[in-house]
Amino acid sequence: MADTKEQLIMADTKEQFETVIKLCRGIFERKLEDYGPSWRIMRPESITDQILIKAKRIRSLEIKKEHKINEGIKPEFTGIVNYGIIGLIQLDLGFSDNADITTAEAVGLYDKHMTATKELMYAKNHDYDEAWRLMRVSSYTDLILTKLNRVKEIENNEGKVAVSEGIGSNYQDMVNYALFGLIKLTCEQDLPNGQLNC
Repeated sequence: MADTKEQLIMADTKEQFETVIKLCRGIFERKLEDYGPSWRIMRPESITDQILIKAKRIRSLEIKKEHKINEGIKPEFTGIVNYGIIGLIQLDLGFSDNADITTAEAVGLYDKHMTATKELMYAKNHDYDEAWRLMRVSSYTDLILTKLNRVKEIENNEGKVAVSEGIGSNYQDMVNYALFGLIKLTCEQDLPNGQLNC
């Protein structure tokens, strides 16, 4: 019986992950239509700083409880997901002086790195027994900011680490925390019934 219950919970998690990933991927594709893969010129440090700005804004909104521009926390988590995947692509390919890949290649690379990232989450989720569901969204924000501070230290040390995970693993963790945040916010706030099994 316990195995069946665990399998059902994990099935819900996979369904929820796929739903929010589809949302993030859709935004990534629409931005590619507008700008192409212009982000190929970004060095890893610039991507880290872009994620930092988004995470700082989330924390600011969580503390202040209000925002002056008409964009809340969910779009910032979506941005963290997409920039985290862009960061993984850039680590894989290196940065370029121009947009040197097609939009189709960019989407293929997005899918490749997202698949690896979500598979990591499924493995960790199995071991941690869905502990993320007990956490507050603000904790995901703080964990993302912690990971960003770690990445900045690694970047400042020219990528050298003694015993720690590298930059790529930290990007993957940030993506997964942001996806957790999107799932929790969607389930708790404004999703019409039937779109996500919460």
